[in-house]
Amino acid sequence: MTSFPDPTWLVGCGNMAGAMVAGWHKAGVDLSSVTAIRPSATPVEGVRTVAMLPDGPPPAFVMLGFKPQKLDEVAPSLAPRITDSTLVVSLLAGVEAATLRQRFPTARAIVRAMPNLPVAQRRGVTALYSADGDKALAEVEALMTLLGVAPRVATEDHFSAIGAVAGSGPAYVARFVAALAAGGEGIGLDADLARLIATETLLGTAAMIAADPIDMTELARRVASPNGTTEAGLAVLDAPDGLAPLLARMLAAAIARGHILAAAARRG
Repeated sequence: MTSFPDPTWLVGCGNMAGAMVAGWHKAGVDLSSVTAIRPSATPVEGVRTVAMLPDGPPPAFVMLGFKPQKLDEVAPSLAPRITDSTLVVSLLAGVEAATLRQRFPTARAIVRAMPNLPVAQRRGVTALYSADGDKALAEVEALMTLLGVAPRVATEDHFSAIGAVAGSGPAYVARFVAALAAGGEGIGLDADLARLIATETLLGTAAMIAADPIDMTELARRVASPNGTTEAGLAVLDAPDGLAPLLARMLAAAIARGHILAAAARRG
């Protein structure tokens, strides 16, 4: 059975870290050495939960799961507990490895991880980056691959790009499903039925792609008959002001916000 180093601290355990815990539960991981630290002390199912950093031996593994804007609030009390045996994994969007190293100079290694919410279903994407060598990356990768795919990236620019696509992606997909359902309502469908159809269409299409990873253009071609209804709809999406430029602007906005967060973290 896979287990975490003893002791492991989850410093902050909101939606994303909580989704990861749920995924590890589904994978049968032993979480007995894990303590979640939340100011509210709101319980995290399956792990010990406390409001403050626990007493006792220093942590072997720390995962930072709070809001990135809280880094300079959390670091002063956490840093003295980090030793040269501690592996620090950061989920903090936009906070660069060099900034983390400044806050936690004694850490054995620092690894940035950018998961997305489907980790709860073990179908997530978790980008990994470290400037501290392959050993630490391999340790974190062994845990993250239990939650889905965990690609390593060579640069933090690539890390940010995966975050913009995969990390933010579930929110964008949710907007698309909601818009598709709203469109169904607009042409006369009951609201609940429109949502069901939109959701099942997403799930069914994803299952097809997972079973047979064909080119997306080819999949669209299989659906669209020449001069048919689907082709008419695709013409709207494929227009010069259609889906592709909209998504390009969306991703550029996410990347730009990441740069702002990184600059703010560097300034402290």
